[in-house]
Amino acid sequence: MPDVKHFDPDAVLEQVEHLFWRRGPASTGMAEVVATTGLSRSSLYATFGGKQELYVKALRRYVEQRSRPVFERLSGDERGLPAVEDFFHRLILARCAGRHARWGCMVANAHAEAEGADPEVLHVLDLHQEQLHTAMRAALGAALAKGQLRAGLDLDATAELLALLAYGVNVRSRAGADAARLRAAASAALNPLRSQR
Repeated sequence: MPDVKHFDPDAVLEQVEHLFWRRGPASTGMAEVVATTGLSRSSLYATFGGKQELYVKALRRYVEQRSRPVFERLSGDERGLPAVEDFFHRLILARCAGRHARWGCMVANAHAEAEGADPEVLHVLDLHQEQLHTAMRAALGAALAKGQLRAGLDLDATAELLALLAYGVNVRSRAGADAARLRAAASAALNPLRSQR
């Protein structure tokens, strides 16, 4: 007879995602995961695997549930540079105020963790970076079509620069950076891209 789960695995994974996001995997032991979820170690291991497998699943969930919708919105936004400005406005707001303020980005946090050497973690980080770059590149393409960008701009390199700026916002906000300073930095990065016409 198959084992019947008396809990929602996705709801549990969301709890674990929050735990790893806020504290990081190195600072989070299985005892804390057990206490947070209310599940036994055996139930957690049977459903998700060990701590590293659980962390990778939580990181994937973060990318799918939190990052990807933001990137899809940016990619599909035809406004060009105003869409990029809105992306940074929303990012800074989310990182500096509200329920998850000062948690940073789980993906940016993962870059700084020792577990970043794990091939599965690296795969998720690379996927996230590619999706972010692609979304920025799409927004810049829309900006170019609208005549919003200065002549001769390398769109791929600029998309990479803006992706790196997003990671920087995530890291600095976790360390308590002032939202106004982050907004000023985003403006300073975007202003030189604009057409002077």
